Amino acid sequence: MADVTNHATTPLVVVRSVIFSLAFYLTTAVFLLAGSWLLLAPRRWAMAGLALHGKTCVALLALICGTRMEVRGAQNIPKSACLIVSKHQSAWETFALIPLFRDPAVVLKDELKWIPFYGWFCVKFEHILVKREKASVALKHMIADAKARVVEQREIVIFPEGTRTVPGAPPDYKPGYVALYEALEIPAVPLALNSGLYWPRRSFMRYPGTIIVECLPALPARLPRAEFRRRLEASLEQSCSELIAEAASSDSPPPIPTQANKDHKNK
Repeated sequence: MADVTNHATTPLVVVRSVIFSLAFYLTTAVFLLAGSWLLLAPRRWAMAGLALHGKTCVALLALICGTRMEVRGAQNIPKSACLIVSKHQSAWETFALIPLFRDPAVVLKDELKWIPFYGWFCVKFEHILVKREKASVALKHMIADAKARVVEQREIVIFPEGTRTVPGAPPDYKPGYVALYEALEIPAVPLALNSGLYWPRRSFMRYPGTIIVECLPALPARLPRAEFRRRLEASLEQSCSELIAEAASSDSPPPIPTQANKDHKNK
């Protein structure tokens, strides 16, 4: 992420970023420790605590760094079980997206459950923890767990590229999200965002501006596999490109990754 243009770093931005990082980790630690009793409480209480943590951190980010959040298309999220297929550009999504949904179950790597408190809460929230070492077995377990969450009318949230990607980088969608869509037979909502511009991966910098989350129109259940994949990936990539271009054209743009900047200029 170091290869960027329109560099917006100033001493004030650096100071605010440091202050926010301290506030963020302190707040998270307080929530985990003070809320540890929720490990023995009903799951819905723990989920309410998770949503409160997300709202608190979003508010702190706006207050300290001037990094706000705007949600577009929230009406496209069904009121029943659905599959949320989201781009993943930074750690921001791991807390900020939670309050957008009624009762999300996030697909995460299984090894996270061994992290004290954080991992215990992942189990408490009944997220979908996937072991990566045996792909076929892991896929079967992921689908079985997801079906159990769908019975409870929860949203299934998956990051189809499996890891954080630089905004504008060539997409690398893994097939797991398609397998989930086919098995669950529920609508799928593509979720585009530009968080990586303001909260870049592998960096403590937090840039002022507006992180936009765009919930695109849901794709109906039971589309043919090839059509579903084509429509979802095309809509996600197009929307993310537009969000990057919107940020780049703002009065005070954040640093724009070189690849995204080239794409923007070529349009």
